[in-house]
Amino acid sequence: MKRILAFLKKELMLSLSLLAAAAALIITPPSARLLEDIDWRTLGTLLMMLCVLEGFKQENVLRPLARLAGGLRRMTSLSLFLIFGVFFSSMFVTNDVSLIIFVPLTILLFRSGGKEKYILPVISMENIAAIRGSLLTPFGSPQNLFLYGQAGVSAGHFMLHMLPLCAMSAALLTGFVFFLYRRDLREEISAAGAETPWAPERKRQRIVYALLFLLILGVIVSRTDRWYAAVVIVLGTILIFDRKLFRKVDYVLLLTFLCFFVFSSSIAANEKIAGLLKRAVAGREYWWAIGLSQIISNVPASIVLYPFTENFAGLIYGADTAGLCSLIGSLASVINYRIYVREYPGRGGAFVKTFTLVSWAFFAIVVIPGLLLSRWAFF
Repeated sequence: MKRILAFLKKELMLSLSLLAAAAALIITPPSARLLEDIDWRTLGTLLMMLCVLEGFKQENVLRPLARLAGGLRRMTSLSLFLIFGVFFSSMFVTNDVSLIIFVPLTILLFRSGGKEKYILPVISMENIAAIRGSLLTPFGSPQNLFLYGQAGVSAGHFMLHMLPLCAMSAALLTGFVFFLYRRDLREEISAAGAETPWAPERKRQRIVYALLFLLILGVIVSRTDRWYAAVVIVLGTILIFDRKLFRKVDYVLLLTFLCFFVFSSSIAANEKIAGLLKRAVAGREYWWAIGLSQIISNVPASIVLYPFTENFAGLIYGADTAGLCSLIGSLASVINYRIYVREYPGRGGAFVKTFTLVSWAFFAIVVIPGLLLSRWAFF
């Protein structure tokens, strides 16, 4: 029991989702409709992504980026490379994976080059890059994956609507970097490249994960009804080639999704609560998404608010902006925090202070343009 309680205390988001699902099931007794309303397609796609991206991390697929970063000699160019490495990679390997790859690399390079004073502001900008870069694609973040699945639009249509926010964020991040090094734009750093060598005997695994990743992207973009066949192929292939990987997959995130699906479906099935929420949320989706995300994070907030949404653009723009307000706003931010405090125990307060300052400066600039863009109907 102590181990279970310690685990639930560590995984606060999972604990919250379990309590929410239990409360919802008390309010609205479970029925056959509940199982039908759960978005099994999104859960299956998420499971495939979690498995394959864990394989990417294990096989160090983005190793060439580490070698390239180690060869840069100016702080501006190195910081831009790292930040936009997160920005663009998050569009394909999700925001949390991009941070897992680049934040440790940033800490290692800056530490070895004697530039530790820049670590916090740069990884705070990497956090922004992960949140704002991942918003472009349907598979860049878990909330995008869910909302894209509900939208019924093509991948191109989805990306067209997200492009203005993404482009504006890229320009703003560039400005933030030059502001950070405004006293000396030519400041130099001498750091050895941080490389983890590829194991030649693991080449087959790297090829397999790359092919499986392409399969998953095809399933997402094509919206095929045979997604379940892809799940069987992905899990079966990993079982044959690398079964130990299953021990490392983030099942907590998958279970958290399931619990919030149960919560959302149960609440939506209660006519009185559903009517109240619809009146409260309709027309205010942007602010509701930002506000609720500060309590339960943007992924569950998207799941909870979707059934009561009339302005889809307001919901997705708000969910993709919410992570700029606080650590709770996005699970990616929590991951960034965990990486930093493992390297610098006792410095959690300094992280939160710098993160909040940089993120709120960014949020203050983009929040109103995001609100105005939310009037651009998705459908």
